[in-house]
Amino acid sequence: MQKTHARHKANALTMTKGPLLKNIFLFSLPLMLSNVLQVLFNMSDVAVVGRFGPESALGAVGSTTTYVALFTGLLIGLGAGINAVVAQRIGANDEEYTSRAAHTAFLVAAAFGVVVAALAMGLARPVLILMKTKEEFLDGALLYIYIYFTGAIGTALYNFGNGVFSADGDTKKPLIYLSISGVTNIVLNLFFVIVCDMSVAGVALASSISQWLSCVLILAALHRSKRPYKLRFSKLRMDWRIARLVLMLGIPAGIQNAIFQLANLFIQAGVNSFSPTVVEGNTAAVNADTLVFELMAAFYTGCTSFIGQNYGAGLPDRMLKSYFISLAYSFGAGLVFGLLIFAFADVFLSIFTGDAAIIAAGKDRLRVMCFSYALSAFMDCTIAASRGLNRTIVPTVMVILGSCVFRVFWVYVIFPIQGTTTLLYLLYPVSWIITAACEIAYFAYAYKKTRRKIAEALARREVSEGAEPSAAQQTSPEKCA
Repeated sequence: MQKTHARHKANALTMTKGPLLKNIFLFSLPLMLSNVLQVLFNMSDVAVVGRFGPESALGAVGSTTTYVALFTGLLIGLGAGINAVVAQRIGANDEEYTSRAAHTAFLVAAAFGVVVAALAMGLARPVLILMKTKEEFLDGALLYIYIYFTGAIGTALYNFGNGVFSADGDTKKPLIYLSISGVTNIVLNLFFVIVCDMSVAGVALASSISQWLSCVLILAALHRSKRPYKLRFSKLRMDWRIARLVLMLGIPAGIQNAIFQLANLFIQAGVNSFSPTVVEGNTAAVNADTLVFELMAAFYTGCTSFIGQNYGAGLPDRMLKSYFISLAYSFGAGLVFGLLIFAFADVFLSIFTGDAAIIAAGKDRLRVMCFSYALSAFMDCTIAASRGLNRTIVPTVMVILGSCVFRVFWVYVIFPIQGTTTLLYLLYPVSWIITAACEIAYFAYAYKKTRRKIAEALARREVSEGAEPSAAQQTSPEKCA
């Protein structure tokens, strides 16, 4: 038993004890690497088919980017919900509930993967037509989507395993498994496209296989685990109360991811009003958004996990400190990497194009975005903190209003006033500031209410044990835990 505990400590961080500044960084670092790798691996589909496939193949795969992101965002959001639920139970040292939560979450993730795959395949044609996908790209785009989403269940179950391990402070295993599947994806891309001459079908099949590989690796690790969430197929039972909680936390998180993609469709409409050079420059510069946001997202996962565990352990002071530290880290990451990309804007954009005019157009976007990325931390990190408190409905409504409705208003009302690219791109920082102000106000309310609930629970527990709680204990529940 002691050896098992020692192995666990070597792989995982203790979230309810120890220095938060150090532990949150060590927790988030593997996630940062994992997220960056995922971005690079996803780019490999476009890079390989563009370099070695026919010209139409690049347009076909590229036409699916936003559509695929819509549905994979739902799967990632479900993993965030699982992370919050399991983290709270681990923090409370409730091994039985942790086991039931993990086994229920497995069934929910598998079912959710089936639903997402069916929706993605069923809606593909009408949505791509609505997005005005060029006729010569449509058949190839549909083929890519149909094959790609055969791996949706695998992706859902990988995100389930990632959520469980991250909830326990272990972010190294998911990084290792993602790296293995990502390298496999690249190798298979090259094999199917160059050797087998499969083009679009080849890169889609490679993605599906790599998704299932990451799924098998992480489920095998859960099955070998000695922790309370050890996966045993004989224990797979649906606890509908836990399932409802996972969905209540996961679906809003997924919807938030999807909302950003929907809003991007309207922003793209504004970009399309300019010349082809501006459109291509914007397309190249958008890659910086993906890279920086994924780096920052590692600290959002850390925020949810640390707040969730300390919530379960009844440690409100550590909950609040976890929020501020995660916010500082994510703000710093957005600022540092944003400035670095702007400083090397020409080099960065030249990866995607050699045209000087397109690079200049891309720099127009980076000039606004690179100095604004850090602002998004106030919105996204606060949403992650609320998720750790089991609060997702109100934050989701705020995101819908601030990051979708407001942006549509900006594109069709504010932007036409001058019609410049700078005014169009300014909708990002403005919408982040407005949404963040509302999210922070709500989190402050939710935190105070949660802190009061923890204090009352501790007071009731001491009374039931026959000891009258002192005033100091009531105001400092962390000491009682």
